[in-house]
Amino acid sequence: MPTVLGTTIGLGLPSQILASPAASILLPITLGSAIGWSLSPKTKTTYHSLTQPPLHPPSYLFGPVWTLLYGLMGYGIHHAYKSSNSHPHFPTTATLYTTQLTLNLLWTPLFFGIERPEIALVDILGLGVNLGALTWSYSQLGDEVAVWTMVPYMAWVSFATYLNIGVGVLNGWDLKSKRKAAEEAKKE
Repeated sequence: MPTVLGTTIGLGLPSQILASPAASILLPITLGSAIGWSLSPKTKTTYHSLTQPPLHPPSYLFGPVWTLLYGLMGYGIHHAYKSSNSHPHFPTTATLYTTQLTLNLLWTPLFFGIERPEIALVDILGLGVNLGALTWSYSQLGDEVAVWTMVPYMAWVSFATYLNIGVGVLNGWDLKSKRKAAEEAKKE
């Protein structure tokens, strides 16, 4: 049975994943891509039907940006594991990594899947707090490389929080009616 890193309730990933740079990097990319692709048709329709806040990026930018960010987060935890897995603080780091990945992966289904931007906002705010704690945890391990992998991720999540709030406010926190109206207009 694989060794699970994390707290006594086992919130970390198996050490076999963390020990492999390829597995560490490909796990978040694969999971994020799978969620993105599974919701892609609905996401595109919804995204284009919404009133967007200033500075919103074109929809084609999200895939490449998230692929890069998922790769960086995977490399960060791998680097921390390789340099510090025997550090007494590492189980906390592994748990924070797993919880941030979970919160990250929940956002798209919350925002686009069930079209609840207010719940997605709670999720992304929790993600931001978790990322701050994970970055601090990497610094407690003394892993500057892992800390730096978090900088673009935290910047993008901050921007995504702005977009979540902006879209929510500008659309009355109601994405379903906007998407349905766009679908009806397409039929005519």
